Amino acid sequence: MEEDINTKAPITWISNPRAGKISKSQAVTELFPKNIFRETRSFHSRIPGYKISPLKALPRLASMLGLSGIWVKDESSRLTLNSFKVLGGSYAIYRYILEALGDESIDIFSEQCSHLVREKLGDMTFAAATDGNHGRGVAWSATRLGFKSVIYVHENTSSARIEAIESNGAKVVVIKGTYDDAVEQVNEDAQKNGWQVISDTSWPGYTDIPRWVMQGYTTMFTETQQQLAAQGLIKPSHIFVQAGVGSLAAATLGFYAQIFGSERPRSVIVEPDKAACLYLSAEIGDGEPHSFAGELDTIMAGLACGDPNPQAWKVLWDIADVFVKCPDYVAAKGMRVYGVPLAGDPFVVSGESGAATLGALMFIMQRPEYKPLRDLLNLGRDSEVLLINSEGNTDPDDFRKVVWLGRHPVPEEYQ
Repeated sequence: MEEDINTKAPITWISNPRAGKISKSQAVTELFPKNIFRETRSFHSRIPGYKISPLKALPRLASMLGLSGIWVKDESSRLTLNSFKVLGGSYAIYRYILEALGDESIDIFSEQCSHLVREKLGDMTFAAATDGNHGRGVAWSATRLGFKSVIYVHENTSSARIEAIESNGAKVVVIKGTYDDAVEQVNEDAQKNGWQVISDTSWPGYTDIPRWVMQGYTTMFTETQQQLAAQGLIKPSHIFVQAGVGSLAAATLGFYAQIFGSERPRSVIVEPDKAACLYLSAEIGDGEPHSFAGELDTIMAGLACGDPNPQAWKVLWDIADVFVKCPDYVAAKGMRVYGVPLAGDPFVVSGESGAATLGALMFIMQRPEYKPLRDLLNLGRDSEVLLINSEGNTDPDDFRKVVWLGRHPVPEEYQ
């Protein structure tokens, strides 16, 4: 991928005045009923090897930026998969199996029940399209349950990501085009071959599984609230969350909106400027999700999505306060800052998609032209900001090019 040779502004933003007027979102109520958070956490806690992922504080960086606190939910070691995505894929497969068997009491991780599941459901294959992390999580989950998996990736997916998926038991199919083309192709082939698609985005007639995927992500925030409580905090005041199709963002905001209602944290959605489908949808402002055209050629591979998840968009349209798009150098800066922290702050291994929000936060806090945005969000000395490191070093070659070799530097005028 070529270096950015222009000097795009680090942050382009648009506010969503609608969010301040909605204290109770119907979309949140439908997607995230109150009992779901306990149910997803209970399920994940039964997975062999489950551990709470760390919540890391960056107090020195927070002080430098003029904030009270920065908290990073670090998913880089989640179940050895370097990403949060397994939380959604595993829960969706679990819910699908329960629905297929018509028995809510089955513990699918017990050996006896595993045999029963395979006996009743047969030689099932789960399928997914991915930029890397979602497919790896689906493959891992299917393998643990004794099922086959086939994962579709687009032609620009790195060999490291493909090998990681294959190492978890999946057959990988590479198709021409973008992530969105892979979504379309895997759905078409699944219908021909009798596979069950596990997707994190919805379409007409396919809504249950994407809903379960989003619900699965909320285990992160049940954990986060437990960890914040141990620090004497009730909740973050602000959340910066990265977005591809928007499912993680919707799960994040939906969790906090369901628990805190109108007292939920202020929120910022961060996307690559080369794949800004949610920003575009907010800019058009008709309440509908809109596709972002182009090759989606961003280093933030996990966010390189041109079509929003319609379910997720309903949540974001209701309650997301600000939408931000940024060039690749913003994520690259975030990676380097995580990797070379201020003395006393912890080290965080973060991939391009995981670091986008830290880069965005730093530019917003340090550049004078973003004072209107800081004022709009009431972002300052009393703010406790939550970030999600959604992935670790999932592509070692690209990681080294950014962190070691300084690829995608910040343009001089924005340094």
